Amino acid sequence: MKEDWNDLIRDRIRKADELREAGTAPYPNDQKVGWTTAAAREAAGGKSAEDLERAGIRVDVAGRMVASRSFGKAAFVVVADRAGRLQAYIRKDKLGEDAYSVFHKSADVGDIVWVEGPLFITRTGELTVLAERFRLLSKAIRPLPEKWHGLVDVETRYRQRYVDLIVNEKVKDVFRTRARIVAYLRSFLAARDFLEVETPMMQPVAGGAAAKPFATHHNALDMDLYLRIAPELYLKRLLVGGFERVFEINRNFRNEGISTQHNPEFTMMEFYQAYATYDDLMALTEEMISGLAMSLNGTTAVTVQGEGIDFAPPWERMTVAGAVASYGNLPEAKLADPAFLRETAISLGIAVKDDWGPGNILVAIFEEVAERKIRGPAFVTEYPIEVSPLSRKNDLRPETVDRFELIVLGREIANAFSELNDPLDQRSRFEDQLRRKELGDEEAHAMDEDFLRALEHGMPPAAGEGIGIDRLVMLFTDSPSIRDVILFPQLRKEG
Repeated sequence: MKEDWNDLIRDRIRKADELREAGTAPYPNDQKVGWTTAAAREAAGGKSAEDLERAGIRVDVAGRMVASRSFGKAAFVVVADRAGRLQAYIRKDKLGEDAYSVFHKSADVGDIVWVEGPLFITRTGELTVLAERFRLLSKAIRPLPEKWHGLVDVETRYRQRYVDLIVNEKVKDVFRTRARIVAYLRSFLAARDFLEVETPMMQPVAGGAAAKPFATHHNALDMDLYLRIAPELYLKRLLVGGFERVFEINRNFRNEGISTQHNPEFTMMEFYQAYATYDDLMALTEEMISGLAMSLNGTTAVTVQGEGIDFAPPWERMTVAGAVASYGNLPEAKLADPAFLRETAISLGIAVKDDWGPGNILVAIFEEVAERKIRGPAFVTEYPIEVSPLSRKNDLRPETVDRFELIVLGREIANAFSELNDPLDQRSRFEDQLRRKELGDEEAHAMDEDFLRALEHGMPPAAGEGIGIDRLVMLFTDSPSIRDVILFPQLRKEG
């Protein structure tokens, strides 16, 4: 036995052994279940105790025994399944000597059990199953957290999410809401003729974003591969191939730090639409997310960590330079002056790199003085070309690109732009990124010759967008950390 097993665990192991010795399997796998707890409540809905007794509704439910009050020859237990909770009344005279002995001697809170019998209402008004049959389906040898206070240590909650889900219904609700959000986004795009696709998660060239990738090696092919940092370049290949509206709900991997906003493995939804611009995607995004809010809450207004936000369109729009001027109290007219930008950045404590152009510095200042202050929802536009190697140049201001980021409560939720489809311009941008990589920028974009070959076949004018699913779920579940909305977030090794 394991050294860290305590007396409670050893006692439960003893109970499982005694069941085996008595010819009863502590982990059977042949029990069918006909009802959920919610279905039982629905069947009894509105009936008085007398009407319910006359109706003679028999149910069988299975789930985790999350509470037990014993009175010697009887006990009340609470069974929790995927649909809710339901009380059961275990009586020796109804259950029979042998079955009651199994329950009384072997069952503990935390076990998976099955009960069958008629529904009735107790004197305290609680809907209950009068158990005429009982079966232990899985013996839990580790007890649940004491007295149902749940797990207090936050890291333990994340590391042992399975226990967190057992003891905390609110945590389950977060992930139910997450599933509803993903389903809504999927149906929203499908209804607008977008095709859902799957693209490689292991890629020979890490592209589509500025990020440091995770590297691996494929032995049979004897080649290095990278876990994708974004699906963008493959989705654009599909635009070339004639799929004019595509989307993917995907897992991305970036070898970056961990914070309340970042996890090295995260979920994005990216979609691309031919013959559209980033202006079109602003309107689409307003419609999508305001509709999501209505679908979840019946209103476009939500509260996040005590702060109200309303997703009713139209949303605020501002440029990067305008936001820096407004929130940083800086003269917008001077934000095109490289010397002023560098001096300002240094005064703000920003570590300016020698190879940074004015666009890189402007964005660094934006992130320092403006981004966290934007409450939104707001579209921030006119990003510099230096930080947007895959975006289309603006026709009137070629030093900027046709791009927006959606900021809500100081967080980037989405990034979108009119796509660069000029293969010669794209090659030049990649070459500039290679120079940055040679200077030590681990996040600089790599050269992707196959993607350039695809562009040389002709990609239709298009716009594309990526939405951070995890951060979106944080907003709509009022969760302070990205770890709260990822079932199994990345953590350091135990010990």
